[in-house]
Amino acid sequence: MNSMERAQPANDRHPLPREGGRGDGGPGTANWYFDFISPFAYLQSEALARFDNKLAIRPVPVLFAGLLKHWGQKGPAEMATKRRFTYRQVQWVAEKNGIPFRFPPQHPFNPVRPLRAAVALGASMAAIHEIFRFIWGEGRDPNDPAEWAELARRLNAPDLDARCNDAAVKSQLLQNGERALAAGVFGVPTLAVDAELFWGFDATDMALDWLADPQMFTRGEYPRIDSLPVGAARKEAS
Repeated sequence: MNSMERAQPANDRHPLPREGGRGDGGPGTANWYFDFISPFAYLQSEALARFDNKLAIRPVPVLFAGLLKHWGQKGPAEMATKRRFTYRQVQWVAEKNGIPFRFPPQHPFNPVRPLRAAVALGASMAAIHEIFRFIWGEGRDPNDPAEWAELARRLNAPDLDARCNDAAVKSQLLQNGERALAAGVFGVPTLAVDAELFWGFDATDMALDWLADPQMFTRGEYPRIDSLPVGAARKEAS
């Protein structure tokens, strides 16, 4: 896809829907929280077609760093040994699943501008796929001026800079993060369906199993582990 119809910005006229399962017998709706900084979000974006006719996906761009700050966590790329393992793992997973994959020139990178672009383009899956594939399928740098110009051309958005700087777009991205936190989201990618959160590319099959059997967490060991007592906790540094 080298061009696309220009979409309207997402704003308060199009609030996020409530997540819903399949209580009416038809596909429910899930909010899919993602950040372009996450290679695992890219991998899951390439697998979302598996939910066709099972679940309607509403993409929600969020800033992963904001989630980390709220929960007091470090990102996987902020620990040297974990960074090396994670990069190897995601490369292996992509190859194992036959998904075109190439790391961008540097990582982590600042994802704010591509996230705002997604919001400005209505958070359409067409725009999201274009941005994800540009960064992670081709290994391009969205913060390089020439690369950004090329991405804007592919998105058929010559005024993309102006649209990303629109106050309503900036506000919507912040609101997305607040709604994610209110839903208990702690990482990306996350599928939120009803009160259930499915975090990570490797939870894709888990979500599909749950959709086929929404009572699965009420049986066996699941109820016990939901209320398992905490036996020990680390002391906070003084």
